[in-house]
Amino acid sequence: MAVAAAAGVRQQTRPWWAPVIWRMPWLPLLLAAAGLVRAAPHVPLVLWSSDGARWAPAARTHEGHVASRTQLPAFLAPALEQGPRTVLLLLRDQLSLEDFTAHGDAFVHLQRALALAPASLVLPAVECSAVSALTAHLRDKLGARPLPPDPDALRGLKRDASRPALLLLRLPRPAGARPLAPRDVLRRSDEAIGRVLAALRSEDVPYTAVLTAVRPSGVTPDGAVLAGGFGRQLLQTQPAEPVVIHPPVTFNDTVPRILFWAQNFSVAYKDHWEDLTAFTFGVQKLNLTGSFWNASIAGLSLTYPQLFGTTVTFKFILTNRFYPVSARRWFAMERLEIHTNDSATHFNASQVTGPSLYSFHCGYVSSLRKYGSLLVAAKEPSLWQVTLKDFQIQAFNVTGQRFSYASDCAGFFSPAIWMGLLTSLIMVLIFTYGLHMILILKTMDRFDDHKGLAISLTQIV
Repeated sequence: MAVAAAAGVRQQTRPWWAPVIWRMPWLPLLLAAAGLVRAAPHVPLVLWSSDGARWAPAARTHEGHVASRTQLPAFLAPALEQGPRTVLLLLRDQLSLEDFTAHGDAFVHLQRALALAPASLVLPAVECSAVSALTAHLRDKLGARPLPPDPDALRGLKRDASRPALLLLRLPRPAGARPLAPRDVLRRSDEAIGRVLAALRSEDVPYTAVLTAVRPSGVTPDGAVLAGGFGRQLLQTQPAEPVVIHPPVTFNDTVPRILFWAQNFSVAYKDHWEDLTAFTFGVQKLNLTGSFWNASIAGLSLTYPQLFGTTVTFKFILTNRFYPVSARRWFAMERLEIHTNDSATHFNASQVTGPSLYSFHCGYVSSLRKYGSLLVAAKEPSLWQVTLKDFQIQAFNVTGQRFSYASDCAGFFSPAIWMGLLTSLIMVLIFTYGLHMILILKTMDRFDDHKGLAISLTQIV
């Protein structure tokens, strides 16, 4: 049990309504420890019991410890040897520790179960190879084959609670024509967990539950995708919400040709807004039909079924031209086209331009006036509105799946720079005026004593 120090251990020293794992004061330490380990893929593991299994804390080892395949059985031993004979294994396809912080409100049933559990154990980092062998380890330890948690199996457990049983509930990502947002996927998994736990409580079956995943869901931030770095700067404040870094959309023929990325991609039709970020970035089967590329013109086509009740296609058209004046090639996004089954809308985007060796980045590329109106509708008024936050695109001279140096849309003389220059000019004028006043001072050539008698001079002829 010496390795148990790498985990966060909670004993039942507080009432059932005590804060759950994502509200505990040591969660930032766990996040920092998990962030130090990037070499091997790892996933979190949450273990709790309904019947008082205990995990005694030991001396702490170094931060950032990852439970290996040989160490994980030592963490599970107290629950399997002293706890209930029914073990519920909740296995997700993907899960990361960041999911608990970014989407903590999606785990309603898990939060309630942990609050009511007499004891729980949180392992922030477990090797994926250890999780892959977890089912076989539990089967060998309990001497029972995995069973689905259906009503018949639960009734059998109620009749003979001393018989070892292994209930396996897999929580795959829901399949469908339209992918779900990460928060909705986690919420559906939590609802499935809640149904199984409610069935166990109704049958009065004591249990030990293990929640983990086959592989991590988090994406490692790539500095080449963003225009700025990730280090903390002077007077920088923590953002109100965690920033999620998505992988860029990549169009390939023989090699990567077009890269497209945005922190948020939102569109509106007749003032009804839809967020397409979760349906665009990090999606395995994104429809890029209609995309093309050559040395002088390129087009990135994104098709979304069942958007606003129809199929909608967004096309980014970019050109690459040589300009003799600058003796170099420049690219420009000629237009953004929106195609539906019965209509087409064009937005001019001539200000999205830069040298062909660079990518283009802008804080906002939008048709809304408050964001600069870099997208100008060909016909006004337009029923469509588009907003791209932290937009970045590159269609020429792409090397691998990384953006080149970004040509940013922000002007050199920002309002803050103008305010600084104006303030400095006023201070220089004040200093110059004061220096001028000092330099023109002259000494007096006559001194009078007003307290004494006045000097009287008689004119002598």
